[in-house]
Amino acid sequence: MLDINFKLFPLLSTVRLDLRQVRLDDAYSLFGLRSDPRVMKFMDKPLMQSVDEALEAIQKIENAVAANESITWAISLKNEANMIGTIGFWKIIKEHHRAEIGYLLHPDHWGKGLMQEAIVPILNYGFSIMRLHSVEANVNTGNAVSIRFLEKNGFVREAFFKENYYFNGQFLDSYIYSKLAPKVK
Repeated sequence: MLDINFKLFPLLSTVRLDLRQVRLDDAYSLFGLRSDPRVMKFMDKPLMQSVDEALEAIQKIENAVAANESITWAISLKNEANMIGTIGFWKIIKEHHRAEIGYLLHPDHWGKGLMQEAIVPILNYGFSIMRLHSVEANVNTGNAVSIRFLEKNGFVREAFFKENYYFNGQFLDSYIYSKLAPKVK
């Protein structure tokens, strides 16, 4: 079983991004993301209706990090405080050395390669520090952009679930993509 400890939250960075812990002062940014129909189109969750919902979500994120159950990084542009997205392992299955990745990015930053830049250190952290064996992503079958993104990053489709998810009065299909840890030479 994995022994994970996020007591010292891992701060990561790239050429253009800082990946840091989500904070309560990110509530307006998170609300902006989770209340935007463009961002939530394939998330199959209701749009947030208030900043209070964002505060509750941040508290859940903080609690899960404190309990070593999941980890979510806020994505911000280098040396800027404003959160423009999130990425992380929101579901960690310790006994199977597996985690599910999730990510969101504000539409003003789509098409600039920022999520590509963010996923590299996150996957490196997951495989090398957390010692994950595999990372999965659950994707709405209509989300072609996310599917291309995952495939570009070495994820392969390992499952198709027909009408396995009920949202907004309808049953939806899902793909499960996964990536195995690199083999040590």
